[in-house]
Amino acid sequence: MSLLKRNDLFPGFNHLFDDFLTRDLWGSSNNSSTSTTIPAVNIRETNENFEVEMAAPGMTKNDFRIELDGNMLTITSEKNEEREQKEGEKYTRREFSYQSFQRSFQLYKDVVDAEKIQAKYENGVLHLIIPKREEAKQRPPRMIQIS
Repeated sequence: MSLLKRNDLFPGFNHLFDDFLTRDLWGSSNNSSTSTTIPAVNIRETNENFEVEMAAPGMTKNDFRIELDGNMLTITSEKNEEREQKEGEKYTRREFSYQSFQRSFQLYKDVVDAEKIQAKYENGVLHLIIPKREEAKQRPPRMIQIS
């Protein structure tokens, strides 16, 4: 997904938040090419920020890695739960628990203030606040006097 400033002059660009990495011919999908689940995201735009919410229940904040490389914001998570088997212990079924994903979002430097990005993990949701640059914020309309 890309975080871009909306430009209503070009109506063909009304799907600026489409995630080209997870789209197929019939629309969006939350499965990767390896058939693993990719967490769903909500992206809300306010006048001040882009607010990203990523559903990732069962994780802890230490399970995430968030990296900004140039204009690419990448969220990665890897969780491997292993249970120690005690000597003499037998089991008829033991299911592995391994989760990993990676989501990348292209940020446009002229719109966002990359130095002020904040993240927190709370109640199964990873929250990112991506502030807009002052010059990218919507200004209220003003009257222009005719001379």
